[in-house]
Amino acid sequence: MNRRRLLPQRRFPDYAYLPGRLPHPVRHPAGHSYQLHVVRPTADLDSEEFTWGCELFNHGYYWEAHEAWEGIWQVADRGSQLRSLLKALILLSAAGVKIREGKRTPAMRHAGRAAGLLRGLSASPREHFFLALAVEPSVIADVAEATAVAPPTLRVSERGKPEPVFCFILGDHQGVQSAT
Repeated sequence: MNRRRLLPQRRFPDYAYLPGRLPHPVRHPAGHSYQLHVVRPTADLDSEEFTWGCELFNHGYYWEAHEAWEGIWQVADRGSQLRSLLKALILLSAAGVKIREGKRTPAMRHAGRAAGLLRGLSASPREHFFLALAVEPSVIADVAEATAVAPPTLRVSERGKPEPVFCFILGDHQGVQSAT
């Protein structure tokens, strides 16, 4: 699957973080994001930070995608559909980390929770979210549900090398995917 760059002007982190295996990106002096300038996120799917989260997710940087989206989630209105979508994406990112760590049970739990949140989105926001994600939330929910039942088993990859585990691409409007 071709994973086109959405923000080619931004540099990927030096490694895809996995807890306990590499320096913590923010807290450790050798971390890839140690003392980097913190972006003030806005609760907007059109923001560069949201797109950056999609880019990181698409390329297997799940912990980093989680961090990008969490800032937006924190400023989104409580109880909003946007906040639910972001929480689902954060949980799916956490599932990606757990899959890469070989931790099936937590991966299944996170993916199941993500699917539930995605299924709970109302019709009007789903259409708006499709425009931002370039994939139907129901397609993401289907993948999350399948992951909750049987997470993929990955080959052993090079330490710190990102490895995509999901079959969909977020935010790439050139290859728009919809549930048909």
